[in-house]
Amino acid sequence: MRPGRELLPGLHMADDADLKPLPLDGLHRRLGARMVPFAGYAMPIQYEGIIAEHNWTRESAGLFDVSHMGQILLPPGDDAALEGLVCGDITGLKPGVLRYSLLLNGEGGVLDDLMITRRADDLYLVVNGAVKAADMAVMRAAGLGVDYREDWALMALQGPRAVDVLDRLLPGVAALRFMRAAGFAWAGHDLWVSRSGYTGEDGYEISVPAAAAEALAEALLAQPEVKPIGLGARDSLRLEAGLPLYGHDLDPATTPVEADLAFAISKRRKAEGGFPGAARILDQLFNGAARKRVGLAIEGRLPAREGATVWAAGRQVGIVTSGGFAPSLQAPIAMAYVETPLAGDGTALEIDVRGKRIAARVVPMPFRQKNYVREGQQG
Repeated sequence: MRPGRELLPGLHMADDADLKPLPLDGLHRRLGARMVPFAGYAMPIQYEGIIAEHNWTRESAGLFDVSHMGQILLPPGDDAALEGLVCGDITGLKPGVLRYSLLLNGEGGVLDDLMITRRADDLYLVVNGAVKAADMAVMRAAGLGVDYREDWALMALQGPRAVDVLDRLLPGVAALRFMRAAGFAWAGHDLWVSRSGYTGEDGYEISVPAAAAEALAEALLAQPEVKPIGLGARDSLRLEAGLPLYGHDLDPATTPVEADLAFAISKRRKAEGGFPGAARILDQLFNGAARKRVGLAIEGRLPAREGATVWAAGRQVGIVTSGGFAPSLQAPIAMAYVETPLAGDGTALEIDVRGKRIAARVVPMPFRQKNYVREGQQG
């Protein structure tokens, strides 16, 4: 990979020869996508523009290619062994229910955040693309029967009109609620569909055989509500939703408590422990951690990017891990780790942006209200 201009944090231009193509590679290029390297693949960062794509997803329905993510099957007998690696309740997981959990190292640091779903004959996991090989190595070392499904593609249809669109193609999918999943058939192919996503909007993730991915994507894009959306808008959408990105806001040195993800530690696991780093994590949970992930509203129009330092009373008290301009808010926002005594809502701080100190304050996350459709809701 030759060095080039940075596009978003961690993204640079590169020779296509260095990268693996995804099942929808040809479609992206026909649609005029600007392709960049991400997690070892050539992926679209934008089509018509990041802000336009961001706003379209908020208002209608956007189609994202997330096939770089790792899709893994485990036999149902691996429940207990998987529990030994994560902080969630896996043995108690009901069929068709998704659980967000965290793969941990021995010190309680986050190796990855992942989704786990119980199906009739297996456990279905979706892990982050950049660390999927490392995740599978950890699982195999623990004796899990890992079946990596590289022959599947994964798409996300996100936005308030996603339900209308997908229910036309897959009648009955509207009955799913947030963090629920089921199998559907389309054009002779078996799909696995969950009502989930990483934009803060209502929507779905669709696992489809790679051979059928382009036909399904074209069928979705033929709907007037749908446009293709790239990585750029995916990043701005998840940032507004206050959702952490692995490798930026989460890493092996960060615990779930520090990351403000203690909700991922299931009630039974808090009582029983038995997960990696449990002593440290439970101590932080009940006695507090030294730092915490927070949201920052930034004064003015200049965005703070990953790596910018956070200051209070003339000393550094934290660091920005994600930041950018929020199209829905028309203002710059950021996520940062700061010393816990300074993590309260409304706390005044400063961010060093290219040598200039800019005023910021701690605000609740998400920055923009999430629009998930949960059990008991209409829609």
